[in-house]
Amino acid sequence: MSVTVSTFQTMKQKGEKISMITAYDYTTARLVDEAGIDSILVGDSLGNVMLGLGDTVSVTMEDMIHHGAAVARGTKRALVVVDMPFMSYQASVYDAVVNAGRLMKEARANAVKLEGGVEVADRIRAIVAAQIPVCAHIGLTPQGVNAFGGFKVQGKTADSARKLLEDAHAVEEAGAFAVVLEAIPAELAARVSAELTIPTIGIGAGAGCDGQVLVNQDMLGMFHDFTPKFVRRFAEVGDVMREAYRAYDVAVKDGSFPAAEHCYQAPDGVLENL
Repeated sequence: MSVTVSTFQTMKQKGEKISMITAYDYTTARLVDEAGIDSILVGDSLGNVMLGLGDTVSVTMEDMIHHGAAVARGTKRALVVVDMPFMSYQASVYDAVVNAGRLMKEARANAVKLEGGVEVADRIRAIVAAQIPVCAHIGLTPQGVNAFGGFKVQGKTADSARKLLEDAHAVEEAGAFAVVLEAIPAELAARVSAELTIPTIGIGAGAGCDGQVLVNQDMLGMFHDFTPKFVRRFAEVGDVMREAYRAYDVAVKDGSFPAAEHCYQAPDGVLENL
């Protein structure tokens, strides 16, 4: 059965953990889906790991639609959540609803995700009113990296912790079906998870969350530009790929590839009659 927003809520109520991984293309999405992961996030992190932009601020709606649609085509079971990129919802409620609708129609998303708490509650409310499921994202919000002055852990002071709790309740009250908690103290994340009725998905927020999400290229050891403290590498796929490319290079240059079994043969007599 396909995972839905209702599945998330049921898992929260039963105390079952939710697994989420990013993907940005058809092939990866199929593998993630076949592995039984509950949800695929088409994150604007594609700006870093797919486009080499260095941040998520420059990612466009067209980027998200392009990659989101590819992931949707490769997914049969997992809930596909697509990020709303920077300035696709910040300017107005109207922009937020229209752009969320584009991600549902053109990227074939099952839900959208946007960053922010109290200040975007009206956007969440309007998008949900348009029958579009919303996953919220609070704590360290990468689109606000310039305002934060860098990628810094949030909720480390009493004031910022209080603000985070207010944000969490605001997005729940606005109608979000789940909320991502990024880079906050584990104790604070556990409290948020206990207070909310909707699931929390942690990334650098400890084991007390209702689920976890990681960037695909981080957890597979494929991206080395920057490795956050919270990343666990579950495989070193990058090393395997690098060695395969080297082996291919050697085989091409020494003539061992392609071998006879990789070649097509013309029927007898065809070439003699040319």
